[in-house]
Amino acid sequence: MSTQTSMERARTDSAREAAPRLIDGIYHQPPLHWVGDGFRVAGYFHAIPDAAKKLSPFVLMDYHPEYKYPPSERPRGVGVHPHRGFETVTWAWQGSVAHHDSAGGGGVIGPGDAQWMTAASGVLHKEYHEEGWSRRGGPFQMVQLWVNLPKADKMGPPGYQAIESKDMGVVTLPEGAGTVRILAGEYGGVRGPAKTFTPIDVFDVALAANGRTSFDFPARRNLAVLVMKGTVSLNGQRANLHDFVVFQNVGDRLDIVASEDAQLLVLSGEPIDEPVVQYGPFVMNTMAEIQQAMVDVRSGKFGYLD
Repeated sequence: MSTQTSMERARTDSAREAAPRLIDGIYHQPPLHWVGDGFRVAGYFHAIPDAAKKLSPFVLMDYHPEYKYPPSERPRGVGVHPHRGFETVTWAWQGSVAHHDSAGGGGVIGPGDAQWMTAASGVLHKEYHEEGWSRRGGPFQMVQLWVNLPKADKMGPPGYQAIESKDMGVVTLPEGAGTVRILAGEYGGVRGPAKTFTPIDVFDVALAANGRTSFDFPARRNLAVLVMKGTVSLNGQRANLHDFVVFQNVGDRLDIVASEDAQLLVLSGEPIDEPVVQYGPFVMNTMAEIQQAMVDVRSGKFGYLD
């Protein structure tokens, strides 16, 4: 029988909670490719072994690093295409994106804004540079995430959340270290505005040179960090501009120290322990469900969009 006192157990629990997250791998930016003619992105997940397990519930991340587009009278972008079985999350830092979908969702996201589209049972949508911004041109920077849905929600109704910059949760770090902007999840007692089907954290962390902060994520949650600006130390290991750092499910604590002005995208989530079959714009549990999605698109069950 254990003779450990309650105080000793508390100290043991505290030490366990403070254990640093171990890094699984640091992945450099892959070659850029075009999505349509308006989004010049790096797709990191393809380079990560067993990404579906290590990064669940996230199934894709296309990061568009800063790139200056010349003015254009014809807005660049991606034409009408279908989705089923997951959610798309688009967060812009520079530039403006217009979105329309067959479920009636739509709008413009500008710098700092986000859109959270639940495709679920199926939608058609299109994304373009906003018309006025396209005529002016300029620097553009954004990310699009695909977030899986549990099997029970894959065939639910589509939805759309338009989230403006002013509605983000914001935590100002002490001693001028920087800020944490919260799209989804909670940090420092502040919650983000996005409604999610499973526990997810999506943070934009800006640190001044020599600024530092820490996060505690349960070890069971998957965790990854994209360095969008600067150079940082993550639990004592250096990560450079455009590195994507994937963590093991060992330890809880993430300590970040910036050696120069830095910006990071922090992603964490409770994994969905279900089969994942991804084929093009569909994320389902079986290949039969993928085939049914293709039949349903052709028969008009995803609605219509010009």
